[in-house]
Amino acid sequence: MDNKPTGQDYVGSDELYADVQRTMKLAAEMNTGWHDEAEVREYLSAITGSDVPDTVRVFTPFHINYGRSTRFGNDCFVNFGCTFLALGGITIEDGVFIGPHCVLATEYHPEAPERRHSLLTKPIVIRRNAWLGADVKVLAGVTIGENAIVAAGSVVTKDVPDNMVVAGSPARNIRPISN
Repeated sequence: MDNKPTGQDYVGSDELYADVQRTMKLAAEMNTGWHDEAEVREYLSAITGSDVPDTVRVFTPFHINYGRSTRFGNDCFVNFGCTFLALGGITIEDGVFIGPHCVLATEYHPEAPERRHSLLTKPIVIRRNAWLGADVKVLAGVTIGENAIVAAGSVVTKDVPDNMVVAGSPARNIRPISN
C-alpha cells in the first residue's frame, strides 16, 4: 500500500480509514497479554508494512494509529506506554532511545475555527543516537538531531540541533553534549 499522507493536509479516504483501523487492531492485539520481543517485532512489521530490525526493542503497551509511514532503525528502544500519532510519518534512526510515556504527534489542527476540523500532518525525524527522556512530547514537523538528549517532561516544538541537550516546555537549548 502506497497511500502515505506524510507531510500534507489530511484527506480522508475509505482506504486510509481502513488502514488506520487495521493498525489500531494490530496494536491492540500486540498490547493484549504478554509477547516476547520477536512477537512484538512481528506485530510491528505487520503494522508498518516493512521489516523491523531484530535489534529493535519495543515494550508494550505501545499505541500507534497509522503504521505505513513509520520506520525503525537498528538498535532502537521504545519504552512502555508510548503513543505515535503517525499519519505524517515517523522516522527513528539507528540507536535511538525513547523513554516511557513519550508522544510523537505528526498530526495537528489548523488554528482558524472554520478549518479546525481539518487534520494537517508533518513528519517527525529522530536522528541517530538521540535520546528522549520519560514523558517527552514531540510535535509535528520536528527533527531531533543526532546524539541529542531531550530531558524528561519536555515539549519539543522546533528542531533540536545535533549534540545538544534540550529541556522545558517549550524545549530550549540547554548546553552541548559533554564528552
